[in-house]
Amino acid sequence: MKKQTTTDYSRFYKTVYWLLIIIFFFKLSGFFTWSENVAITRVVKVVSRISMTIFIYLLYKKIVAKGSVASFKWSNPLSILLYCGYLLLGMVSFLWSTDFGYSALQWIMDFESLVFAYYFIACFVLLDKYFPQSDIRLSNVLGNVIVMMMTIFIVGMFTAPDQFYRLTHGGEEQRLGGYFMNPNELGMIGGVGISCLIFDLYRKQNPTWTIVKIASLLFVVVMTGSRSSTIGCLLVAFFHIRQGKNMKLKLSMYAGAALAVPLAISKIMIKQGGLDEVLSMTGRLPFWKALITEGLPREILFGFGFMRIDYKDHFESVHTYAGHMTHNTFMQVLMNLGFVGFTLVLLQVAMTFRGFFKTPEPNKKLMLIGIIIPVLINSFTEFGIFGETNYGILFYQMLIFYICISTTDKLTFKETNHLMRTRPELNSQYRTDKNLPK
Repeated sequence: MKKQTTTDYSRFYKTVYWLLIIIFFFKLSGFFTWSENVAITRVVKVVSRISMTIFIYLLYKKIVAKGSVASFKWSNPLSILLYCGYLLLGMVSFLWSTDFGYSALQWIMDFESLVFAYYFIACFVLLDKYFPQSDIRLSNVLGNVIVMMMTIFIVGMFTAPDQFYRLTHGGEEQRLGGYFMNPNELGMIGGVGISCLIFDLYRKQNPTWTIVKIASLLFVVVMTGSRSSTIGCLLVAFFHIRQGKNMKLKLSMYAGAALAVPLAISKIMIKQGGLDEVLSMTGRLPFWKALITEGLPREILFGFGFMRIDYKDHFESVHTYAGHMTHNTFMQVLMNLGFVGFTLVLLQVAMTFRGFFKTPEPNKKLMLIGIIIPVLINSFTEFGIFGETNYGILFYQMLIFYICISTTDKLTFKETNHLMRTRPELNSQYRTDKNLPK
């Protein structure tokens, strides 16, 4: 009997890993403002986003061609169906939006990121199923890309502080981000990176270097001066501490959290605005009250159109400042799609969290919840998961697909032959009557 040889896929794993890193790095960079020239910024964003979506599709096809089958089954279908319903309502709202071009542009960018998220997550689903020895994990890829991105800001704050710092509160406070990125958004992405890298500690993957990377991200979060991001990081830390079983790891995380609390309090409480501003959600309660009492009654059912909060470009009131966006993702939906869209979004979020908690794999469940914590907290004070296009939306779309798509063993005759041809070592597993068509 001829002995079956085992194919060495180590080079393939390394290539796929670095391609995922590069693609996601440039995809994420497409959400930053890399030039003060508006025209250049728009070109960079459009080219980087669309090209990375094309590249992730090509990588997906490469993984399929190497020896996997793109045959998926849908779990938690209400999560993705309700999200598509939200996008459909947004598209219909073009009919009554007073700025069709702006609404359409925002919608197209959201849809484009949804396509990217599908193929990006599909790559990991296929790798987990057909190449389990690869050790390529979503949390590791996201965490390392975010470290690479944040390294640019760490270097920039020392080499070009005028560009990488943003002056706020009348020039009395410096916040890392500059004109490249809103400091709160930058802090949020740092929190996501920390949550992802913690899983490298669980897997004991070069723990010393992982701790250095986590510390660098925590430094970025602190330098952004973002209250919401600081709170998010603390919640992520305590969440993992409660879930952890390794006593040494739990003690080290408790020690790190204890050291971070005084710094967090100083960033959250002891700054301009103080406790009053914190309790009033960064001082925006008067703005939100004016939106609900003055703006919403004019278009209470279906809103002003996708990503529009008034008939004009800015909402104005004698009782508060003028604003182009609400700084709260759920308030944003309420204004641009009315109570119909708001109800749809609440149901969608509920079904998504239901999917998180129903996830059978413990580590996958921890990762999903760990990533959504900083993203959701940021959504209460910034663009958020249903706001104007931002990478928080991209993260949320990826989480949705990660609970909604999975592989199936019910393969067609053509799919079975593809596996038998490309992965001869799997013949004994897939060459069965159940995989052949009737």
